[in-house]
Amino acid sequence: MTTHPISRFPVPRIEDLPKDIAERILAVQEKSGFIPNVFLVLAHRPDEFRAFFAYHDALMDKPGNLTKAEREMIVVATSNANQCQYCVVAHGAILRIRAKDPLIADQVAINYRKADITPRQKAMLDFAMKVSARAYEVDDEDMDMLKGHGFSEDDIWDISAIAAFFGMSNRLANVTSMRPNDEFYTLGR
Repeated sequence: MTTHPISRFPVPRIEDLPKDIAERILAVQEKSGFIPNVFLVLAHRPDEFRAFFAYHDALMDKPGNLTKAEREMIVVATSNANQCQYCVVAHGAILRIRAKDPLIADQVAINYRKADITPRQKAMLDFAMKVSARAYEVDDEDMDMLKGHGFSEDDIWDISAIAAFFGMSNRLANVTSMRPNDEFYTLGR
């Protein structure tokens, strides 16, 4: 079996990292049983690591009308559109766990329009995909459509911010050639 590099950039050793970053990585390892490669790859740039995960956590871990599973749906659908293998695989695993559904991530990644999700969730993903690829086309009709599905202005901001943030994340993952951990493929199945 060949071991593939997880990044085309240098990956620091945990013992060489600033204390706060090393502690965060070790806490994730303790909770999940492994270190997701995104932590190791982004640790190459400590200040950016901190900023990235601060915004990630602000978007993905907050309470609100969007469930944690719906937030992950946005990541999976838009990451597929951006051809980001790492994020589709990693966040697909998180989506399966949060939705308690072993099929949902594959359905959303391949074609969310045919996935077993609600009309509200399809509208959310239609909008997220528009933000991801054509944000310049977003208009008041989009806002009205989302409000018609029960989304608040805060929800619409969250959908937009998640799609935009993961557009950046997808590009970094692709440029670094970030490799998904093998563990992600079987989680939640």
